[in-house]
Amino acid sequence: MQFRKYQGLGNDFILIDARKTESPPIHPDQARLLCDRRFGVGADGLILALPPQGLGDVRMRIINADGSEAEMCGNGVRCFARFLADLDGATPSGSWRVETPAGIIVPQLLADQQVSVDMGEPFLSPSAIPTSIDAGELLPEAWLEVAGEQLLVAAVGMGNPHAVVQVDDLDLIAFTELGSELEIHPAFPARTNVHFVQVISPNQLRMKVWERGAGATLACGTGACAVLVASHLRGACAREADIELPGGSLHIRWDEANHLQMIGPAEFVFSGYCYLEENTELQFTKSIDCSTDCSQGCLDPENCPSASARANAMAVLDKFSLNQLVDLANESIEQRTIKRIKGG
Repeated sequence: MQFRKYQGLGNDFILIDARKTESPPIHPDQARLLCDRRFGVGADGLILALPPQGLGDVRMRIINADGSEAEMCGNGVRCFARFLADLDGATPSGSWRVETPAGIIVPQLLADQQVSVDMGEPFLSPSAIPTSIDAGELLPEAWLEVAGEQLLVAAVGMGNPHAVVQVDDLDLIAFTELGSELEIHPAFPARTNVHFVQVISPNQLRMKVWERGAGATLACGTGACAVLVASHLRGACAREADIELPGGSLHIRWDEANHLQMIGPAEFVFSGYCYLEENTELQFTKSIDCSTDCSQGCLDPENCPSASARANAMAVLDKFSLNQLVDLANESIEQRTIKRIKGG
């Protein structure tokens, strides 16, 4: 089965086209092995392109690196759009109505590998996030004890849950300890993504990401949206800002229609093949060795890496007779022998 790997600000995903299959071809255990960075391809998650079930053009299923499923992923949906464009040959301004458990999401291709995504409306009702933190005047917010510390935590939903903690200096926090503990805090019954944010200016924020089911990652699109919402409602930033993540920057705007608009990159990394066996053990080929992998026929005739070389070889064969080819070979051997003798 062929896969393609993409990354958005270092948040990387394995993508598989399953639009023509009747059932998802990947078991969560297999996804976990595929995402393993030592024994698999290595990724923060695996994304399947599936046939639509409703009014969308395509359906997206996201499996985290630990085998759990995610409702939505902002970096993932940008990579998903680039994946569809590469497969289907979409125009630079192409867009899709993508069905997700968080609703219909519409990514649109832009120039320079950028993708714009209408991320929809934020959820600020505790039951919709979900969280047991009570709704405040503007957003659910409460002091929680996390790893022995008291943190003021805001909860925001973007189709998936987010906990936002504002800090004075990102470099001074116990990021791994606090992130891992807050992910599984009882205040978030479905676990949560965790974000620590430092306000640089009203239009510039810095954040670190601890993703539910993946741990520390370089970026999170839904998380950047949640951070902007929480920071704006706290009076710390404007409705539009550049958000600096460890993997790069996203531009987030909370528009007048109450939708979050996100712009950021999505880039192809490499493609390969995985062979799934019944015991879920996996074998991978990052690139194809035509001499061995294709002994029973070309595995990827549309993108054959040897096609050009084979065409050139056939052109040479067409120009010379067998006797002429033998003479050329003998002449080449003789020249190499003379050169070696002279060099010695």
